[in-house]
Amino acid sequence: MLIAVVFLLESLAGGSTNLQTLVNFGAKINYLVQDGDWWRLFTPIFLHIGVLHILTNGVTLYFVGTILEPLIGHVRFLVIFLLSGITGNLASFAFGSANSISAGASTSLFGLFAAFLALALIYRENNFLGQMGKTFLALIIINLLLDFAMTGVDIWGHLGGAVGGFLLGIALGLPGIRRPNMIIRLISLAFCLVISYFMYSKGMAVYG
Repeated sequence: MLIAVVFLLESLAGGSTNLQTLVNFGAKINYLVQDGDWWRLFTPIFLHIGVLHILTNGVTLYFVGTILEPLIGHVRFLVIFLLSGITGNLASFAFGSANSISAGASTSLFGLFAAFLALALIYRENNFLGQMGKTFLALIIINLLLDFAMTGVDIWGHLGGAVGGFLLGIALGLPGIRRPNMIIRLISLAFCLVISYFMYSKGMAVYG
């Protein structure tokens, strides 16, 4: 709902494909993040560039949400959605072009795909999770291959979102099931934090 509201506001403010509108609403541009607009690592999750962009991401989010959210609960789903989106934007900040503009929930979507893959590996005796894990692995591979074949796609953002989502999936697990053990969960969470700090530091060093 929030994504749809933001898209409407973008359209009313000058158009979702208008560069200045995207900048005003918080799209990620690396040199602006380096200049102090750290919040641009978060706000792009809710911005989209054009009708096709929001429709594609919206339908995908609905599909993933109807499967994953009932399994892990609203809070876990929201945490993975937001934090994997940030790790994706951090990867784009660290390895992407200084002047390129990024927006969209696809960093978070890759995180949700990878979180489901992590759950399928942890609870692999569960046939449903196992089958769905294969489906989401295929989605990750197909989408990454499409990324390489297309121009203007934030590949680093997608990869970073997938890494963040996978680690968060391990760290959070399924509610009410004590697996993986707390040590593995803490290591996974710590690894996610370390990677995030590394990417932020690298981005600041490159563009500083």
